[in-house]
Amino acid sequence: MTTELEAAPENLEKLSANLARVEELTQRLIQAMAQKRMPNPAVEAPGHTLFAHAVTAYWKEALENPGKLIEQQAALWGKTLKHYIDAQQALATGKFTAPEDAGPTDRRFSNPLWKTHPYFNFVKQQYFRNVAAMEQALANIDDLEPHERKRVEHFAHQMMDMMAPTNFLGTNPDALERAVETEGESLVKGLENLVRDIEANKGDLLVRLADPDAFTLGENVAATEGAVVYRNRMMELIQYKATTEDVHATPVVIFPPWINKFYIMDLKPSNSLIKYIVDQGYTLFVVSWKNPDKSYADVGLDQYVEEGFIAAIEEAKKITGEKQVNAVGYCIAGTTLTMTQAVLTKRGDTSVKSATFFTTLTDFSDPGEVSVFLDDDFIDGIEGQVAKDGYLDKYFMARTFSFLRSNDLVYAPAIRNYMMGEAPPAFDLLFWNGDGTNLPAKMAVEYLRWICQANHLADGKIRICGETIGLTDVTIPLFAVACEADHIAPWKGSFNGVRQYGSKDKTFVVSQSGHIAGIINPPGKDKYGHYTNEAEMTTADEWLKSATFHKGSWWPRWEEWLRARAGTKVPARALGDSAHPVLAPAPGNYVAEVPSI
Repeated sequence: MTTELEAAPENLEKLSANLARVEELTQRLIQAMAQKRMPNPAVEAPGHTLFAHAVTAYWKEALENPGKLIEQQAALWGKTLKHYIDAQQALATGKFTAPEDAGPTDRRFSNPLWKTHPYFNFVKQQYFRNVAAMEQALANIDDLEPHERKRVEHFAHQMMDMMAPTNFLGTNPDALERAVETEGESLVKGLENLVRDIEANKGDLLVRLADPDAFTLGENVAATEGAVVYRNRMMELIQYKATTEDVHATPVVIFPPWINKFYIMDLKPSNSLIKYIVDQGYTLFVVSWKNPDKSYADVGLDQYVEEGFIAAIEEAKKITGEKQVNAVGYCIAGTTLTMTQAVLTKRGDTSVKSATFFTTLTDFSDPGEVSVFLDDDFIDGIEGQVAKDGYLDKYFMARTFSFLRSNDLVYAPAIRNYMMGEAPPAFDLLFWNGDGTNLPAKMAVEYLRWICQANHLADGKIRICGETIGLTDVTIPLFAVACEADHIAPWKGSFNGVRQYGSKDKTFVVSQSGHIAGIINPPGKDKYGHYTNEAEMTTADEWLKSATFHKGSWWPRWEEWLRARAGTKVPARALGDSAHPVLAPAPGNYVAEVPSI
């Protein structure tokens, strides 16, 4: 390979010692894996019928058109054989070089040895040839419905990514170089990291993305000053301390998603949306959701609406003495804010003056990449799992979303942590990403069955809190932000939902970047811009085609919109009142709780 990979004799003793440590850690690894829960095949992979149908369709095509199959295979074999001969001829010249490499550029293969070393280059080129052959085979299957094809292609690519040579020690030059340079120390540290992560997840493997010891809630993340002023079994209501002498009369209440913690909006002062809102002169309340255990098994969407959303709105009104609030919902909380507002409309309740939606899907007719997990094979598996456990463990949600970006969120960090022996980075966003929450059993099934699968909210057929509601029941002014590269709530799906709301006062914005970076995009950095369009919302493509691009954050644009609906200025308010004493300093207790399952 290179002289750097040759271990000096005097270092063999250290290498042997490290290999002995590997043996010790292996025993610990076996003990950790013995704790693994009984696997549920239905939540581990798509049902067998999906690939059975794909294979059947493939062989049907092969029987009807055998020449096509032979042509494809012959092309692959020919390219493989030619590459082998080229590699042999390059070596026969007496030069330790690789043949010409015109393969695709891929950051996984950034080490120069992938191009210059005959062994690694041969492995890389063969991998990409096999991937291309697999993609061609998938493209040539005719007898598949569009959604079925999308699922087959998604899971096939998952297997292709899993089998990349970068994911294996023997075919990863970076890892091998590091192992020799450190006399095996990197492998020991990597195994220590692996054992630690498996122990932390009770036998399951969930790759740690950030250093867990680098951040402390209330100190260097979630540190904006405030206090819990109300608490029930569903949530803590945090009021943030005013930083201006006067504030707008109408308070703002933010509802974050409960599949993660609220402090994604309060990581550090420079990118804290919470601090930004307070600094603009608003009385701000933020909900911090309870992390449920099996005692919450019977908590459903009704309880989230009544005891979560409506309760928070009512308590914010009482504390401020105002009759209305401006409400904000992020992701699933935006979907539920939609249901809440529809229920309030049916009841004749005008407590919400305006609603803002961040990356919110309410029409699931095209839910994007997540759709591959919304068929009965997976949902049946989840329903069976939560019936047994009483909750949907955060492990399942974290793994699902990670595998939507497997190379970035699974394999790259696994290589870094386990094969290179590096410590996870001190990165606040990734720290938050790994701080997930459970979902109540009933709520998880209701959301997946009623909203994601049946699309009852968009169809106006969902029954919540005794009311049959739909998107047309949302008639208040609204501001919606979708993200151009969002793989969880695709912007076109968000557009389709907003278009169907009953409101006559709609503002729709598309931010650059994804589900998190497109929202947590503070002014001043000008990293991501945004699109606006005051034209009628017809189709998403037409809207974007005639939209205006603006450099920089959408936050000031939203604040201007919010200001027009926030009332006159009043003296800044104290935290809580006599009926709402301070229960705990922000970020509260619920955010740090780990349920005893």
